[in-house]
Amino acid sequence: MKITNVQAFLVAPRWCFLRIDTDEGISGWGEPIVEGRAHTVAAAVAEFADYLVGQDPMRIEQHWQALTKGGFYRGGPVLSSAVAGVDQALWDIAGRALDVPVYQLLGGAVRNRIRAYAHVRAELGNPGEQARRHVEAGFTAVKVAAEVQDRALGTPRALRQTVDAVASIREAVGDDVDVAVDLHGRFTLAASRRLLPLLEPLTPLFVEEPVVPELTGRLDDLTATTAIPIATGERLYSRWDFAPALEAGVAVIQPDLSHAGGISEVRRIAALAEMYDATVAPHCPLGPIALAACLQVGFATPNLLIQEQVISSPNDVSSRVLDYLVDPSVFAFVDGHFSRPMGPGLGIEVDAAAVARAAEVGHRWRTPQARRDDGSRAEW
Repeated sequence: MKITNVQAFLVAPRWCFLRIDTDEGISGWGEPIVEGRAHTVAAAVAEFADYLVGQDPMRIEQHWQALTKGGFYRGGPVLSSAVAGVDQALWDIAGRALDVPVYQLLGGAVRNRIRAYAHVRAELGNPGEQARRHVEAGFTAVKVAAEVQDRALGTPRALRQTVDAVASIREAVGDDVDVAVDLHGRFTLAASRRLLPLLEPLTPLFVEEPVVPELTGRLDDLTATTAIPIATGERLYSRWDFAPALEAGVAVIQPDLSHAGGISEVRRIAALAEMYDATVAPHCPLGPIALAACLQVGFATPNLLIQEQVISSPNDVSSRVLDYLVDPSVFAFVDGHFSRPMGPGLGIEVDAAAVARAAEVGHRWRTPQARRDDGSRAEW
């Protein structure tokens, strides 16, 4: 079997899909994307095609090594995301060629279902009521994000705003539901030191990205002083990036299957985390192919904690996740959990016609630019 074509598709609302075709009629899908840089990643995929066309798609590890290390200059979100999409598609082809799910090729399933969390958007108001509706729908965990900070070190009011949002959720859902908190890198190290003690009585499942990824090596300043599990990783792209975070004592890592080198690399990152007694909660505010890849890895990963998803979330992204699938029921929730997919490869059937139609329109989504009250840049 040989690769005959590699094609990227830019589809709304902000995604890039990838299809790899073979001379035996088997195609695989991947999702290579850096949100806000879709055209750049698609260009990287086109360059990779020069190497991939004519190759045996079943030699996945060889291709991963060639694409990540064969160009002399290595790493970064654009290249690692392009590799991630290719890697997903190659695993999809392998599973389809052998007529088994990818998790079977990774050693088989270690669980029967995967717990997911739903998002609460505090800026929409009444976060407790939002969380209660998710719980009524069957979810046993939710996550709420802190709002953009108006000032570098925050204000007492801004700190209290985050604490009050979490408190209202805890009051609404009780102690049997997990509540995670995403600081999104919006807090400085000093501001996070002030906030974490205020959140401790509310027993969050974890606090995510308390500092920007550039300060990963300083996370031990937080992990050593709080009982709250610290999570990070959506902006880390390799096991080498994750090593300092694990050394710093983070409890939860959050690699993104479309950013961190795909199925092959995230599998290794998860194994590395197991050495540090850390769990895995893959980042996935993305499309259906990325989510399918997450689930394949999750079902074969012993130290999986929980899975992010946006299907149930109140935003413009969630409404499109199922649009590109022939059978959306593969992502149906049962008591807030994903069931084990039984189909070959990634376990989904992408609607190629819907993707082609969407790609005719494309998109130019760009990351919103956040500002502090003095007009300077803030972390979005």
